[in-house]
Amino acid sequence: MSSEVAAANALEELGLTEYEARCFVALTRISQGTAKDISQVADVPRSRVYDTVDRLHRRGLVDIQQSEPREFRAIAKEQAFEKLRQDYNASIDAADEALDQVESAKSQEKKGVWAIADAGHVADRVIDLIDNANDHIHFIIADEEMLEQSALDQLAAASERGVTILVEAPSDLVQDRFQQAVPDAHIVVQESLQESRKVVNKWPGQLVMADHQSILMSGVEENRLPGVNDETAMWSHGRDHGFAAWMPELLEDRVDESESSD
Repeated sequence: MSSEVAAANALEELGLTEYEARCFVALTRISQGTAKDISQVADVPRSRVYDTVDRLHRRGLVDIQQSEPREFRAIAKEQAFEKLRQDYNASIDAADEALDQVESAKSQEKKGVWAIADAGHVADRVIDLIDNANDHIHFIIADEEMLEQSALDQLAAASERGVTILVEAPSDLVQDRFQQAVPDAHIVVQESLQESRKVVNKWPGQLVMADHQSILMSGVEENRLPGVNDETAMWSHGRDHGFAAWMPELLEDRVDESESSD
């Protein structure tokens, strides 16, 4: 690869078009020339040289001498790269700002209450809430069959990074499972969880609250297949909705009651 081609390719990486890069490299070689000169050196059609050099001029990379015929010259290499650097940084800043807007829109999408109609997606959302917790997790399991090993593993990882784990289990057997997986967790047996009644053909499955903001509640119902249960859930992030505003308060009251009874 010739040095001219390499230079043109490098300029394209900095945001110039192919013809702009070729014309600029040509002017760097000949110092000053007409459109015909540039066309011959840059191997760019003469009909395209004028508009290409005009764009370079608007970018401050080429000076134009108003003679007959017009002549053009590239500015000094140091000045050119300073302008390209400024343009490049401006593009990065613009992209950064645009991505901030995308993230802001994404955050807005998380507001409100969302429904999950698939057990696999419920498990994924539980893991996501646990993974993103920084301070506190309140985990209630009413239906032992809905307790995934992956959730236990992620609770253990959260505990290791310093997150406080509070668990409400429906039985001593479930308590043992949690104690083995998450030794540092505070585990309370609430036998009343086993006595929860069905609501519209569903009974409680599990509830997760992370950092007093993110909430997931699942319900379980029998599938038409024998021995198979379906789990669906609602989840929310933030306190912009009644569901998310009231639930942390209710759970914190449960914590206070369980601790006072110990």
